[in-house]
Amino acid sequence: MGTILKEKIKGTVAWTGKELSKDDSWIYYLTDKIIASLEYALNEVMKKGFKVPDFTKEDFPIPDLTDEIAYFVEELENGQGFLLIRGLPIQRYTDEEASIIYYGLGLHMGIPVAQNPKGEMLGHVISVGDPNKKETRVYQTNSHLPYHTDLSDVVGLLSLRKAKSGGLSSLASAVSVYNRIVEKHPEFLSIFYRRFYFAHLGEEIPTLSPIFSYYQDKLSCRYLRGYIELGQEMQGAELSKVEKEAFDLLDSILHDEEIRFDMMLEPGDIQFANNYTVLHSRTHFEDFEEPERKRHLLRLWLKMPNARNLASEFPGRNGFPRREEPANT
Repeated sequence: MGTILKEKIKGTVAWTGKELSKDDSWIYYLTDKIIASLEYALNEVMKKGFKVPDFTKEDFPIPDLTDEIAYFVEELENGQGFLLIRGLPIQRYTDEEASIIYYGLGLHMGIPVAQNPKGEMLGHVISVGDPNKKETRVYQTNSHLPYHTDLSDVVGLLSLRKAKSGGLSSLASAVSVYNRIVEKHPEFLSIFYRRFYFAHLGEEIPTLSPIFSYYQDKLSCRYLRGYIELGQEMQGAELSKVEKEAFDLLDSILHDEEIRFDMMLEPGDIQFANNYTVLHSRTHFEDFEEPERKRHLLRLWLKMPNARNLASEFPGRNGFPRREEPANT
């Protein structure tokens, strides 16, 4: 077990939804100049006939956005831990063109990593799965998506189309959640530093990790309760009564209206979040019947150049190792 931090953490990373709801300082608005630069780079990629993910950041030149990229990268690791970039005129582009702009921006921020064993680099978050089938991942349905962190330094979402109703993106600062535990429920702290088995779809053997880790003056979090419960079950290590109580407490804090922050990702909005400092969720939504009008977001997982060092008991993970398809016999 690593060092257990018993004090509250201060700073911009310890934000609350109540605080952020008072202004829009957390939104970065794209200027006409930035949009023009992105469109120039888009045209350069299209002239070469490239599609996502078969081009590099050199193929998507945005040299005059160096300061903006540096700000995004710094804010994600050492600021609030998330960004909302607004103003991309999504109506101008086809879905393919929008994906090129989004992926190209991501290439300049970090390194895209695979989101499943098949090596998918750009995920499609759209309700196409049957929620009654065990193998269906929740993001492929219109169901409520529990708070969790993903398997990369940073996760990004670009909204192409929003739902008929619902589908709010919800964020919570892992640091503010931790501060609440320190302040009101310190008796549970040690439980969150225990190593639990995490099961992930696409993996055969669950991986051990604590929920919270404090290392080199930074607090990191990894959580998805369903995968923990499954991982413990797979290893024959059912959660104890007090461990379940600790997870119930964590879930209740995450859903506290003072802590969590809900936002609607409008078409063209781009959200990036640090998976070590921000947990994310999504509310249930009602979709349109027509396939071309369905809620559709594009997802990126990024390995970041300035990512924090992680403790040995809190193993890092950036995407899935690609598995080769079995040869036909």
